[in-house]
Formats: sequence, structure tokens, C-alpha cells
Amino acid sequence: MKLLIADDSAFLRQRLSRLITELTGIENIIYAEDVPASIKAIIEAKPDVVMLDIQMPGGSGIDVLKKVQKEDQRPVFIVFTNYPYQRFRKACFAAGADFFFDKSFDQNQLLALLNKLKQKTL
Repeated sequence: MKLLIADDSAFLRQRLSRLITELTGIENIIYAEDVPASIKAIIEAKPDVVMLDIQMPGGSGIDVLKKVQKEDQRPVFIVFTNYPYQRFRKACFAAGADFFFDKSFDQNQLLALLNKLKQKTL
């Protein structure tokens, strides 16, 4: 399974990458740190799963969701954010997110979901 982590925090990208590799065995991880790089990575690398932050340079994760909905091979979109407010949750799902997790509280649920998704792509 190919996973894209789109987050502007290098620290968080590295931390998540280590956790995901250790706890799920997923090693095919690519990264983007802003909206333009995220869109480009989705179109060119065609990941199976995309983890998006909401607040990123160049726009938001919601902008990414809206832009790539027309792609032929649509990945599973997981919003993983420090902004778990209902208005963002609604906007993300309306734009095409499949899952929405709070960075502060939902890390275990995220990892469990990634394990399930990995099993489906094998």
C-alpha cells in the first residue's frame, strides 16, 4: 500500500512515518508539505491512501480534496488534524474525505484504520 502524508510539520511527518512503519508495517510512504505538492503527489504517485492536514501552506486540505476528486484512481482520504471542529468535519466530508481524525486523541484509531486498509490492498 502506498501512503501519502500531507502535513506542513516535518516533525509530525517523521513521527507518523516511524509509528506507521513500526505498528502497521507500511513502508511505502511519500510526503508533501503544502497544497501544491500534495495535489502533485496524488496525481503523479497515485497513492492508495492520503492523510491530509487541514491547515497547510498554499491553502487547505479541503482545497486538496476538492481538486483531486476528479482523478480516475481516487485514494482513500483521511483528514488528520488539530482542528476537529464540527464545521471542518462537515466541510471535509462534503469535499470527499472518507475519514476524519483528531491528532490529539485519535492516533490509535488512525493506526487501526491503516492496518485494515493495508489488508484490503494486499
